Parts: sequence; structure tokens; C-alpha cells
Amino acid sequence: QVQLVESGGGLVQAGGSLRLSCAASGRTDSRYDMGWFRQAAGKEREFVAAIDWIGGRRYYKDSVNGRFDISKDNANNTVYLEMNNLKPEDTAVYYCAASSKVVTTVNGIDYWGKGTLVTVSS
Repeated sequence: QVQLVESGGGLVQAGGSLRLSCAASGRTDSRYDMGWFRQAAGKEREFVAAIDWIGGRRYYKDSVNGRFDISKDNANNTVYLEMNNLKPEDTAVYYCAASSKVVTTVNGIDYWGKGTLVTVSS
């Protein structure tokens, strides 16, 4: 079992920045790729960014590429999502995810955090 706890969400104005953190505990010795997903009100959960278990490959949703940066600290079992130039359409609950299969799809996730709300005002 892996437990994921997100933090760092909040209210920010358009153009601002936030950094989300995801602390992992439990079977962190396993080789899980890590990702961030988001779900806006009334919409389906969608992939945002991912990083492989080594930390060498990163993947991004097209609309956040160049604005968001995913990174990980293996020593502290923590994954980060640095979000810059935020837009109102980035408003959503952001979920941390761990996958031993396909980390870029909802169905490929093994473990989810409970989420942290990001609100971007215009």
C-alpha cells in the first residue's frame, strides 16, 4: 500500500504561481511512476503531469507544458508540481497519483491522494 498526501493548494490570481507537494508513505520502495491529475467541477479527472520512478522522463498535458514543472525528491519520497502563469481554467482539485502501469491515464493509477484545491481568480 502507498499513501499519498497532497498540500500546497490555495487561491491565486491569474498569472501567479503555486507549488504543490505530494508526500508518499508506505511501500515507497516499489517502483512507481508518479503523476498529477486534476478535476474541475462538473468535468472528468484529467492527466496533468507525470514523472517516471527514476525521475528521468517527464510528461505533460499540452495546455500546461511550459508552465508547469514536475519533479521528485526520492530521498524524501516527495513529488512536486510547480505551477507558473496560472490561468482561471487551471482551477480544479489536484490529485497526486502513483502507478506501476500507465501513469498518464486514470485507469492506470494504483493509488490516489485525496486532492488539494487550486483556485485561480481572473
